[in-house]
Amino acid sequence: MAESKSGAQISTKAFLQALLIIFALMILSGILTRVIPSGQFIRIEEPGRGEVIDPNAFSFTDQPKLPVWRWFTAPVEVFFSPDGFTIAGIIIFILLVGVAFAVLERSGILNFALATIVQRFGEKKYTLLLVLTFFFMALGGFFGILEEVVPLVPIMIALAYSLGWDSLTGLGMSVLAANVGFSTAVFNFFTIGIAQQLAGLPLFSGWAPRLVLFLAVYALLALFLTRHAKKVAEDPSRSPVYIEDRQEKPRLDVEQRVSAEEVDPRQKRAAIFMATCFGLILVVVMVFSWVEGLNDLAMPLSGLLFLVGGVGAGLIAGIGKDAWKAAWDGFLGIAPAIPLLMMAASIKLIISSGGILDTMLYAASQRFSATSPLVSALVIYAVTLVLELFVSSGSAKALLIIPLIAPLADLVGVSRQIAVSAFAFGDGFSNLVYPTNAVLLIALSLTAIPYHKWLKWVLRLWAVILPVTVIFLALAVMFNYGPF
Repeated sequence: MAESKSGAQISTKAFLQALLIIFALMILSGILTRVIPSGQFIRIEEPGRGEVIDPNAFSFTDQPKLPVWRWFTAPVEVFFSPDGFTIAGIIIFILLVGVAFAVLERSGILNFALATIVQRFGEKKYTLLLVLTFFFMALGGFFGILEEVVPLVPIMIALAYSLGWDSLTGLGMSVLAANVGFSTAVFNFFTIGIAQQLAGLPLFSGWAPRLVLFLAVYALLALFLTRHAKKVAEDPSRSPVYIEDRQEKPRLDVEQRVSAEEVDPRQKRAAIFMATCFGLILVVVMVFSWVEGLNDLAMPLSGLLFLVGGVGAGLIAGIGKDAWKAAWDGFLGIAPAIPLLMMAASIKLIISSGGILDTMLYAASQRFSATSPLVSALVIYAVTLVLELFVSSGSAKALLIIPLIAPLADLVGVSRQIAVSAFAFGDGFSNLVYPTNAVLLIALSLTAIPYHKWLKWVLRLWAVILPVTVIFLALAVMFNYGPF
């Protein structure tokens, strides 16, 4: 029997499914550049805000006539765009994580750590699920941490297997929880913080109602995950990814249990070293994310620390030369995610090069200005959801949308605080649904979960949470959620 490869291995089927979906969106974006007229807002520099849109200065322009062949070269051209550095950083990040996880897996450290957790919390595993879910949701809601959670996905998947659950549960209590927290942000600097600054609001004002929403949504997420985990524990075949998990579990060897007497002392030292590096990652993420000028370094530095922790722990555990074989397996296993990320990033480049991004914003603003306050808030929500297909960065969307909708919100009687909340909902909840989002692509590439099964599963949760956010906006309009 051929030796199984270490690390996350993206299946051909999952790769082709994602490839076809993103390719179709690329073609659609290109067609839109031929159908929608080109237009442009004047942008001005404002102290403390940078470049913002002047909502009263839009004009139609000559169509750039982006050649069709550039629709197909756009995935390469993104590296030479203003977003090129960020995209390259994401790619390096996932490669480092893939390599490190493969070494951890081959050395047996991951199995040792999981066995220890299962032995300690095995009788209270649903309490553990609730605690982990709240922890990850708090990372997103209070610190704006989302992408940085991705390195923990393989570990959370393996932990879920060990506790008798499926990969959906593992992804749900980690990245999904962080995304839900990010969406119902209380103090998220990247959406609420930047948007409030652009709207002229006091930083993190109105936090108390957002905290109530955060806790309400946590209760819904906890109920959703607990019910799913119990269903799978009772009958594994009821999991939507039962077939995929049957193929993945043997590779992770999750049924193995390790007693304290059987553990090699080197593995204990390796686990301590790995935990120390993970602790440093958490510190880096929290500190760098809040320090202006350093937040762009949080992801690559986290990836580097993960690599040091993974490879270093493997060497301490005595894996020897097998560490380099495992590292190569991990690199090859995660590499197919690179073209998917490049293609996803190219969609924004296509519509901006075609000159239609500002036209789309202008058309939305015209409809927005003639509606009631509640409908206006929902329009902001919807526009942000649509724009997420083309611009996945929350801070980039804030710079595009907030300067435009803030003065329009004043005209129709919507407080700027409500407009900011609607924007944050639209930006956040679409992150783990659209196949153009890098976080979703990376997370799924680290699991055996096909995109269509993930989408079907997570939409059941969104069907409950999204109406709750609409009710929040309705109450916010009723009570004139402010300060203004």
